[in-house]
Amino acid sequence: MLDFSELMDSFSEKRKTKNEKRSTPREPRILIAGLGNLLLMDDGVGVHAVLELQKNPPEGAVVAEVGTAVLNALELLEWADKVLAIDAMQAGGEPGTVYAFGTEDVDRGGIKASLHELNLISALNFLKRKAKPEIVIFGVEPDRIDFGLELTPAVAAALPELTAAARKQVQRWRSQ
Repeated sequence: MLDFSELMDSFSEKRKTKNEKRSTPREPRILIAGLGNLLLMDDGVGVHAVLELQKNPPEGAVVAEVGTAVLNALELLEWADKVLAIDAMQAGGEPGTVYAFGTEDVDRGGIKASLHELNLISALNFLKRKAKPEIVIFGVEPDRIDFGLELTPAVAAALPELTAAARKQVQRWRSQ
């Protein structure tokens, strides 16, 4: 399992060195969290997406495979100013459809989120700090959730769009 505190320390040291060279305000600490269960085909799309992003991580973001262990990622959530969570989401669209929404949409009941997204929102209650991170959730409509390690063709085909959208979201946050 990934040692989140080691990941944060490494990222903070890189940022510290970079920020020492210029005297500008601190850039936001951005976390991309891949949620889901790799053993259940399309339910693992969030993890597949972050594995793809880890090959060439967006500058200024920590990319972490959280899976279904959201509470184990509390340290990362505590550290982050902005969180992009990626997960499977059943909302009635065509398989492979990519959705984007905020936690306020889930709070109002306008979005039927996956179990992992609700766990993420519930985990925010355990954070020690008063200011919660801004969270954007990218959901992908699954085609099949059943035992298996591979994504279905429709969901696998959505990965390039999903990872490109994640990179754009990071750029948006960094330019604010």
